Amino acid sequence: MIGYADACALQKRLVAARKVDAIGDVLLVCEHTPVITQGRNGKREHLLVSESVLRQRNVEFFETSRGGDVTYHGPGQLVGYPILQLGAIRKDVVWYVRMLEEVMIRSSAEFNVCAEREAGKTGIWVTAAKEEKEFTQSAPRAQSSRRGETAAEKLGAIGVHISRWVTSHGFAYNVATDLRNFDLIVPCGIAGRKATSLEKLLGRSVRVSEVAPKLARHFGDVFGLEMTARSREELFEKLETAEQLIAVPA
Repeated sequence: MIGYADACALQKRLVAARKVDAIGDVLLVCEHTPVITQGRNGKREHLLVSESVLRQRNVEFFETSRGGDVTYHGPGQLVGYPILQLGAIRKDVVWYVRMLEEVMIRSSAEFNVCAEREAGKTGIWVTAAKEEKEFTQSAPRAQSSRRGETAAEKLGAIGVHISRWVTSHGFAYNVATDLRNFDLIVPCGIAGRKATSLEKLLGRSVRVSEVAPKLARHFGDVFGLEMTARSREELFEKLETAEQLIAVPA
């Protein structure tokens, strides 16, 4: 759990170190305290309440450098911030976004949830049929456009920033998120579309700790990276050592 401002500050430090190869690639996996963020392409009118209402509800608000519009982050949502030297993997921003979607799609399949892309939109979506009263884990959700389906709901969102081919910001995957907070905004600037969560789809409680290792494994598979888990303390120690080396004159 980390505040959004602290997460942004940490990303900036990691990006600076990654640009000079003082550290390797990093995937930060965290949860945030309640916050609404607006991307560089966002519209303020997509925030549906005043900042005083946000303060009453203990929800912060930040304008950010990532792409995309307005979204919500909070407890129960798994947020991933890849700090990658994309130039060493593939210099293709659209491909990168599609691969972040692929990571979340594969992670959803581990829970027998069939998430899909939608043409012209980023993120991953799940279509729920009206006649389904509950979802069992015996089979993935059908992908057909059968009669009785409702509009697809968003399970995972993406907003990235890339500087000198080093990535920051990333994706947000709703595990057990309080979906009521999405009513404060027009999620991702798409009117009439709702957010959903893994917990809602499965009809049972799901912990972020159940999902994080699966997501990290799929991230490594998709990007061809060997993943090694590190604690928060180990990360900060490595980063501080790298920053000391950067500061030493050649």
